[in-house]
Amino acid sequence: MKRISRRDFLRYTGFGLTGLAAQQFLIACGGKPEEISGSMEASKSPSATNGLPTSVASATDSIPTSVVSATATIRKDYPYLVVAHGEQPEEMVRQGIKALGGMERYMKSGADVIIKPNICVGYNAPEFASTTNPWVVGALVKLCLEAGAKRVRVMDYPFGGTAEQCYRISGIEEQVIAAGGSMEVMQAIKYVEMDIPNAVSLKKTKVYQDILNADLLINVPIAKDHSMAKLTLGMKNLMGVIRNREAIHPSFERNLVDLATLVRPHLTIIDAIRTLMDHGPTGGDLDDVKVQNTLIFSPDIVAADAYATRLFDMTPEDIRYIQAAAERGLGMADLSGLKIEEISV
Repeated sequence: MKRISRRDFLRYTGFGLTGLAAQQFLIACGGKPEEISGSMEASKSPSATNGLPTSVASATDSIPTSVVSATATIRKDYPYLVVAHGEQPEEMVRQGIKALGGMERYMKSGADVIIKPNICVGYNAPEFASTTNPWVVGALVKLCLEAGAKRVRVMDYPFGGTAEQCYRISGIEEQVIAAGGSMEVMQAIKYVEMDIPNAVSLKKTKVYQDILNADLLINVPIAKDHSMAKLTLGMKNLMGVIRNREAIHPSFERNLVDLATLVRPHLTIIDAIRTLMDHGPTGGDLDDVKVQNTLIFSPDIVAADAYATRLFDMTPEDIRYIQAAAERGLGMADLSGLKIEEISV
C-alpha cells in the first residue's frame, strides 16, 4: 500500500468534504481495457499512434468554504465559470483561459503538466465526437508551454483499441506533438493502490501515479450522451486514470463521486464543439453529432458538468452524480448567483 504525506493527503482529498453519492453506470465501455505499457515522447515516437497553485484561495461570500477547499483557485475577482463560443478552437481556448486569469494562475514556471482528454476508442475520427477535439488539446499544450511548463504530457486509458491506435485515430497525437507536447501510454507499473479517505463506497483503487503527482492536471472531456449514464462529462472522464474500471460499476454513483474526491483536476475544460447527442459513448453515426461550437472552463468540475447539461436540454438534477458531488462539497451544481462569463470568439 502506498503511503502518502499529510501534504499530499490534503491535496488529493480536498480536506473537509462531506457526503452523499451519484448516479451512473459506465459501459458501452465494454470489457477490460487493453493491457498497455511504455511511453511515447514527441521527440522519440513521431510514428506512435496516437497544480493547482500551492496557495488556497479564501472563501468568498457567495462560495461555501467546503467548495473553496475543493476548488482552490476560485476567486471572486475572476469568473467562476467561462463559456466560449466560436469556430476557432485554439482562439476559444486562449480567450477562455485568459478570462479565467491566464494559465499562469494555475501553474508556475517549470511545472510538470498532464492533460487528460477523452480518447476512449480508436475507431472514430474526430468528426464523430467520440473523443476530445484534437485542436483544443493542442492549444492547451501550447498555452502551458508558453507559460513555462517543463513538460506537457497527454494521456488516457482507452477501452476500444490500443492506446497507440486511439491516440493516432483521434487526431490528438498529431496536434500534441505539433504543439511541443508528448503522448504517454499509461504503464501498468505506474498504477498505485490508493486508499480513499472520506469514501462512501469505493475505499481504494489503483490510480496512475503521475496523475496524482502532476503540478497541474487539466481535465478535458468531450460532452457526450451515454447509454447508461445519460451524460459523460468531467467527472466521468476521471475513470480514464484508474486501472480497473469494472471496480466502479457496482454502486456506480457512489463510486464515481468517491473517485472524484481523490483525483482533483485543477482545471476542467469541457469540449462541446461537436457533441455526441445519442448512441454514446462511442457513437459512429454523424447524424448523432451536433455542432455547438462551445467550450466550458472552470476550476470547479461540478459546475462545469452542471452547465454542460444545458447543451443536452437537461438540468443538473437530471444527472444524479452531479447532484451527489455537490452534496459532498466537491463543487457547485446550483449555478444561480455565480459569476459566469460568456464570450464570443
